[in-house]
Amino acid sequence: MNIEKVIVAFLAFSLLAGCRDGKNTPQINEVQIPVLTSGVEAANSLKEISLSGNIEGFKTVRLGFLVAGKIDFIAANEGQLVSKGQLLSSLDPTNYGIAKELADIQVNQVQDEYDRLKLMHDNNSLSESDFAKISYGLQQAKAQQKLHTKNLADTKLYSPIAGVMIKKLCETGEITGAGIPLFVVSDIRKIKVSAFIPENELHYIRLGQMARVLVPSLDNTFDGKIIEVGSAADVASRAFSVKIEVENRGMFIRPGMIAEVKIIPDDVLKVLVVPAGSILHDYNDQSFVFVADTLKKQAFRRNVTPGRLIDNRIEVISGLLENEMIVTGGQQKLVDGSLITISN
Repeated sequence: MNIEKVIVAFLAFSLLAGCRDGKNTPQINEVQIPVLTSGVEAANSLKEISLSGNIEGFKTVRLGFLVAGKIDFIAANEGQLVSKGQLLSSLDPTNYGIAKELADIQVNQVQDEYDRLKLMHDNNSLSESDFAKISYGLQQAKAQQKLHTKNLADTKLYSPIAGVMIKKLCETGEITGAGIPLFVVSDIRKIKVSAFIPENELHYIRLGQMARVLVPSLDNTFDGKIIEVGSAADVASRAFSVKIEVENRGMFIRPGMIAEVKIIPDDVLKVLVVPAGSILHDYNDQSFVFVADTLKKQAFRRNVTPGRLIDNRIEVISGLLENEMIVTGGQQKLVDGSLITISN
């Protein structure tokens, strides 16, 4: 009886151990996931350079009087158009008019004396030195007359160009000094877009190259041409200045507006492209694709840096090589190292 109990217990223990061993060593049957693949292709692309810039007048002048005085007239306000040669402002001319009258009187007085002494000189009744003194005196009086005539004329300020009044920095009745800028006039029949380009893209730029200029405030795009390229980089940004000329028909574009510039270089670049749907993103917004290993029949994750959209394909800046096979269909079911079967 005891022997039978031992045999039964031994059999029960053996069965239990067998069950436990079966649970610890399950059979793993990995499923091959059907996918579509495509090769990484090279494509020709025109590199597009995008810049932001400020709009300036084609020619801008800062104007002030050459003489001091009290402002008694201003012709235009900010934003108004002015023509070339138009009177912009004037000073009270009273003092300068009196000074010119005194100069005229002085000239007449010296001229009379000169005429009288010249007759004496012609008759050899006056020495050369005395005649030279009156001659120099007449020249000096006439020079003073010219100076006061010019000072009187300088009480009026005219615009040297046609354009728009950008700044008016004075009011009627103010006292101003000589040479102080009071008005800023800008020729806007053409405008310039002033922008900066990074030094690593400078070699794509040349004089005369065409550009597209978007003015967001006008919701319009204009054709432009590069007319200036800086010869020295900005110390802080290491960027070079670029100026683009734009015809301003209708003069709707005004200085101070913001512009977005797109420049397409002449050089054709070779870039790698993949179908747009093949690029996935993880929770960290990292872009990646699955590269198909046809020998191992596995798909492996590869982080990539995407670029521009080119003909419904995405440029890949880094992470892939030309002719590598990537998964373009069924990649949402994959994890790194998944077994695959290529359906195409």
